[in-house]
Amino acid sequence: MSIGKNIADRRKELGMTQEQLAELTFVSPQAVSRWENDWNLPDTDKLSLVAEALKMSISSLIGENRTQYEWELRDQMFSEDHMFTRIKTIAETRGLEQTYKALYYVRDLHEGQYRKALKFSDARIPYIVHPLMMACHAQAMGIGDDETLAVILLHDICEDCGVLPEELPFSDAVKEAVGLLTKTEENFDDKKKATAQYYQGIGENKIASVTKVIDRCNNVSTMAVSFGREKLNEYILETEEYILPLLTKLKREAPEYNNVAFIVKYQILSVLESLKAMLMER
Repeated sequence: MSIGKNIADRRKELGMTQEQLAELTFVSPQAVSRWENDWNLPDTDKLSLVAEALKMSISSLIGENRTQYEWELRDQMFSEDHMFTRIKTIAETRGLEQTYKALYYVRDLHEGQYRKALKFSDARIPYIVHPLMMACHAQAMGIGDDETLAVILLHDICEDCGVLPEELPFSDAVKEAVGLLTKTEENFDDKKKATAQYYQGIGENKIASVTKVIDRCNNVSTMAVSFGREKLNEYILETEEYILPLLTKLKREAPEYNNVAFIVKYQILSVLESLKAMLMER
């Protein structure tokens, strides 16, 4: 099947007009029409945009034979219900009052919120999967402190749910760490300066630091199926400039997080180097 036929069939399958596809790929509707009639092919630098807009792989777009691949692309790795029960059981058996309270707090406030759409799937992943996954990872790496687990669960609540850090019904330590992790609109005229200040503040707080590195580990692990090429590059650069030094500082100044820093750094670097190689091959 031709590239043009693949584009036309997939566009129609998604209920998308030629005008909508043109807008997503920064070309004219006439250019899309020429693609679909095999009068012209998309420029090489447009292939990734077309594939992303149509939620398909570049290989599928250009008609490469992928029948030798037997794997499936998973929309979600673990059930939020199972993860919720896991953390709830740990909180109950160990008397982690703030963690227990945070579980229900984030479940209520994140209700109806979903993660960024995947490039190759229409699945809607409940947002709470993200903080629950982070909490499960943290606990599996030996983090059992009540306030740290609570902050991990709450780390996005202010940005995404319109709650001020000082309004959170939790301890001062929890509110302080969540506040440091919350990006504000202040000083965003100079994004570079604002980002540097944001990470500097996080670096002065151990709970905020360990939460941020686990958050970034979780995000880089799934960004290949969520981000476009430009966003991937931007995220890689930010991770190397701010997150890796944060891990070094955490390892040096918080020996209790030595193992966490080692595991998280390995995971982040492994994903980044794999993605760099893939981006350079395109």
